[in-house]
Amino acid sequence: MADLKCSTPPRLMAFIALLFALFSTGSSTAQVPVLLWSSDGLPALAPSAAGHIISTDQLTAYLTSALGSGPRTVVLFLQDKLSKDDFTVFGGVFGNKQDSAFQNLEAALQTSSSSVTLPALEWSGSSAIPALLQEELGVSPLLVDADTLTHLSINSSASNLLLINLPYCTNAHKSCKEVLHANDEIIGKVLSIMKDKNVKYTAVYTGSQPSRVISETSLSGQPVGRSLLQAVTPPSVKPPIMFNGTGGPCIMLWAQNLNISLSSTGAWIDLAADTPTLTGSFCNTSSSQLVLTYASGYTLSFAMSQRFYPVSARNWFALDSVQLQASSLTASFGSRSIYAPTEYSYHCMSVSSFGDALLFPNSTNANASQWRLNFVDFQIQGFSLGNGTDFSYASDCAGFFTAGIWMGLLTSLLMLFIFVYGLHMIMQLHTMDRFDDPKGPSISVPQSE
Repeated sequence: MADLKCSTPPRLMAFIALLFALFSTGSSTAQVPVLLWSSDGLPALAPSAAGHIISTDQLTAYLTSALGSGPRTVVLFLQDKLSKDDFTVFGGVFGNKQDSAFQNLEAALQTSSSSVTLPALEWSGSSAIPALLQEELGVSPLLVDADTLTHLSINSSASNLLLINLPYCTNAHKSCKEVLHANDEIIGKVLSIMKDKNVKYTAVYTGSQPSRVISETSLSGQPVGRSLLQAVTPPSVKPPIMFNGTGGPCIMLWAQNLNISLSSTGAWIDLAADTPTLTGSFCNTSSSQLVLTYASGYTLSFAMSQRFYPVSARNWFALDSVQLQASSLTASFGSRSIYAPTEYSYHCMSVSSFGDALLFPNSTNANASQWRLNFVDFQIQGFSLGNGTDFSYASDCAGFFTAGIWMGLLTSLLMLFIFVYGLHMIMQLHTMDRFDDPKGPSISVPQSE
């Protein structure tokens, strides 16, 4: 289908309104529809490519061929605003003619000798179409209404340009459908007057400006193809804390949050949001310590050691203790199950001193019983940083066989045992190998007690 359509006689207005919706181009260029019909005939137009927007030059060329052969009387119905969507919303499409706000316009298109529909004309200004018609006809427009036209004498031997302004819904007193229906009544009344005067005419229905403009972002310079509707910007990831020894990096730590609280009900303080100094940190082949000193007055210390275990025939490192210092007070926390092979790093989503605690307060320190630690998405490596600036493979605190996995395995084993036992019982069933002799005496079963 094309954006430029000519038919003799024209199709129903409802069908035209449906075509308007299908002819939407999605361009950011402002567009207005133009409907032309005549009682004396219009030249045919070749259909253009679908989605094409008619330019002002193309309309000028067509008006020259349509109005250039002798005197013409042109009736211009110029609405304040008009777009294709007005026809699709209020045109009673899909056969609902009784709901159409353009019944007289539809009837005029049906009864005219020929019509031309321009669904998308490039809009360049509110006076563009009146100026084009004035230039082609060589006369100035005469502003009239239905009552004035009744008493007006029209000279058919000269060109005439009759301009009828139509309003659009700009306030809440009337709905858009009511306003468009009233405009359609005016169109029907004017055309009836022209018919009574027996004047051949060419009618044009358009808008001074579009009522709806849909703007789209240009895709020029962007890659064409399948892509996500919205490009998701990856969140910035802060670098890990790294301590460099004499031979290069030897301790690395990263945590989403390093939360501390100095009382059991106090507010949490996230030290990970600040940048610490590493004064006092050290590392060697058997032990290492990372000391994080913050400008807010808090100091966190992580003491680690490694040793060889003959059972596994490999070296393991462990986080021995975590120490928190605030002003002149210090709290020390021991650790449980925070260990990994020396060539690995250790990772855990939550390392805390309460709940399912991996850190426990030192019984010899009174402050540790009240202070709380909670490290979120915690990862640390104190030895064998052969990758330089990257953590080695992480040994996670979550074991492979979680409680859910164990429950699933035990339930599956129980169901399997029941199935095997039932199958075994079925296999023990045997058919009878002895039967009664039909020629011999039958089996007698006494009925008396």
